[in-house]
Amino acid sequence: MVVQVVLVHGIRTSATMWRSQVAHLERRGIPVNALDLPGHGARMAETFTLEGAFATIDGAVRDAAARGPVLLVGHSMGGLLSVEYVGREDPPPVAGFIAASCTGIPRGLGLATYRLLARGFDSLPDRGMWFTNRMLARTLPPETREDFGAGGYAFDTQDAALRSLSVLDLLAALRRIEVPLWFINGQYDQLRVNERLFVSVAQHAELIVVPRTSHLVSAMRPTVFNALLDVAIATIERDTTSGGLPARPASDT
Repeated sequence: MVVQVVLVHGIRTSATMWRSQVAHLERRGIPVNALDLPGHGARMAETFTLEGAFATIDGAVRDAAARGPVLLVGHSMGGLLSVEYVGREDPPPVAGFIAASCTGIPRGLGLATYRLLARGFDSLPDRGMWFTNRMLARTLPPETREDFGAGGYAFDTQDAALRSLSVLDLLAALRRIEVPLWFINGQYDQLRVNERLFVSVAQHAELIVVPRTSHLVSAMRPTVFNALLDVAIATIERDTTSGGLPARPASDT
């Protein structure tokens, strides 16, 4: 059976952030679904809730699983939500998982500071878009520069979504994940703060740090990220054929 890919975007953005990955997978003939979470993209008018977000991810995963083994890929907030989802006590039908730019625990002073900064930018003229556009122009290649904002920015959803993340029990979820897991971070990603802890807790995790790259790793280095997608797909194909995961070497902890 052909591996099915489900892509979960980060906060403020939408399914359009994955345009490069969708094009790459479609060229390979790999079925892919880049979804919009509530309050984002085509669903901007909806209210964001954790229940709605998990229902969206679960619906996409179970639909894809009817056709083949599923590779779930989440970025930033989408990665944090997907960690909690894949690590449920009753595991969902996910065969492999890429958690990109999300190795930080969203609680305490860090989360409060991020929310404060986000509200500050949102209060600026044009909601700070002049700064956002300038930063994207300086850091992203031309082929992906428009992708993060193409589906619109979920300004009105952002604070509620950030606040909701504080209830996630990511470490407990990570301990329960029994499928191949890849943490992919940019070298300069601010969410690397709990990177070593996440890798030590997860049973079958590999950490890949992409040099000279920011939080927006999939858009800043699309060719590298697409190659890592190919590695994950090949791993799932191998495991599906051989019937299971290899034991985790002790040196990975």
